[in-house]
Amino acid sequence: MATSKRRNALAAREVEPLDSRGARVAALDALSRRDHASADLRRKLLEKGYDVAVVAPLLEALRAEKLLDDRRYTENFVAYHAARGQGPLRVRAELRRHGLEGISVEECLDAFPDWIMHLRKAQQKKFGGKLPTNYADRQRQARFLGYRGFTGAQIRMALGFDTDLDAD
Repeated sequence: MATSKRRNALAAREVEPLDSRGARVAALDALSRRDHASADLRRKLLEKGYDVAVVAPLLEALRAEKLLDDRRYTENFVAYHAARGQGPLRVRAELRRHGLEGISVEECLDAFPDWIMHLRKAQQKKFGGKLPTNYADRQRQARFLGYRGFTGAQIRMALGFDTDLDAD
């Protein structure tokens, strides 16, 4: 109880916008809890009240010290969300929400080897081990897997649709 009051009092305290040492402490505090994308950490520091003139060089310094690495964050993000049964389309959209897009995101998504395995696990968890036997069940499973973010080609391959229709 006392520590949460102390934590709330520290959080409510005003920050000096040009305090580079305070900004670094806040950034390291956030990074000590979990990895962050550069854009997320930048947003957090700006929301706390630190000036852009302090935040930009701080982020560069953290990148140089390998404490902040968007590529590492992306690789971990892809692996974590794939293990939760999400496909590459949904993971890409989530990464975009975190301010990450471009070639490095595409490379991480393409390099991830187990999309079909995770698709099958999500399918088995939701529908059991049997493949659908009729058209309505196949469509229901395809809609579910599409919502989870798997591509049409991955879904058709997993559900036994005609793979000659692969256009995506």
